[in-house]
Amino acid sequence: MHKPLPANLAFPQRLTGGLKIFNIGPASGTSLHRANAMRRLGHVVTLIDPRALLPRSAMVTRWLYKTGGAGVGMFIDDRIVAAADQAAPDVIWVDQGAFLGPSLLRRLKQMRVPIVNYIIDDPFGGRDGRRFNRMMAALPHYDLVTVPRAQNVAEAHDAGARRVLAVWMTADEVAHRPRPLTPEDSRLYGSLLCFVGTWMPERGPFMRALIRAGLPVSIWGDRWHKAECWAELKPHWRGPAVHDDDLYAKIIQCSQVALGLLSKGNRDLHTTRSMEIPALGGLLCAERTDEHMALYREGTEAMFWRDAEECFVVCRGLLDSETKRREIAAAGQARLTRNATFNETIISGILANLLNWNDARALKSGMEMPA
Repeated sequence: MHKPLPANLAFPQRLTGGLKIFNIGPASGTSLHRANAMRRLGHVVTLIDPRALLPRSAMVTRWLYKTGGAGVGMFIDDRIVAAADQAAPDVIWVDQGAFLGPSLLRRLKQMRVPIVNYIIDDPFGGRDGRRFNRMMAALPHYDLVTVPRAQNVAEAHDAGARRVLAVWMTADEVAHRPRPLTPEDSRLYGSLLCFVGTWMPERGPFMRALIRAGLPVSIWGDRWHKAECWAELKPHWRGPAVHDDDLYAKIIQCSQVALGLLSKGNRDLHTTRSMEIPALGGLLCAERTDEHMALYREGTEAMFWRDAEECFVVCRGLLDSETKRREIAAAGQARLTRNATFNETIISGILANLLNWNDARALKSGMEMPA
């Protein structure tokens, strides 16, 4: 028996409108989705992308990643503070803030408004070396830190965070809304079994095992050429990372089955793909974890596996039955809607918690990860 998802997964009240939010984060990807969700909720959002304040070069990117942006404050802190002063916000929302250091947070705290750090990666696990050094040093200065992994709660507290809330990763109500498809879309993006995501060391052997077993895998994503088995994977590689929302949606919608692989280095037990694939009407086929089994009923709302061998058996059975595929995909989409793991709902709950509105109820919310 899997653990049931708490009935009160989302915060009981939907906080809409009325706030001026100064959003520090990437003006792209899921960070931009969250900023747009805040706007749809009626908030006035000023978005500043710290990376856009720096030169666009591979050398700068390597410096940020390898050192966590040592010395970056000299280039970005004054400009961020000036933009915040001009925005005169009620709330400061930091989307991860990988290279926002303690000195910048101390200056922002002088504005006397609550500051939240929404973390989606795993800065506590050690996979990324020094990348998150500055952010980790700044954690004690946030009024609220949100994390998507249950073990991150204690780890964030140990790093000095004062208030920590575990929340589910999300799909977006607009970015992950199914698109109308044309025959040309099916021709360009159609696949029997797809994976959209970056190469990681454990993913190469996994995909090779599926291919050797005879599964018709299609792969979109960066860095797959780094795999030791690239020669075997290359015929199945369909293109680089997908940053366009429409293209991503069409790839998922035009695939019979969509794999949801986890990042072992990130210690994932669910990912944004766990929400995005069902939101788009795709059939989620992912690794069996406690969190996946709390989100969806196995066999009727999603399909799960423990290793490549079981994944082959599961996918082969799905590809043999169009009726079963359609039923599971529809049930998974309906379950996601009931779970309400979408940006607008989760963001509303985080803001309510941050501002202590209905806080006693919020702290008991099922947004916290299953025990």
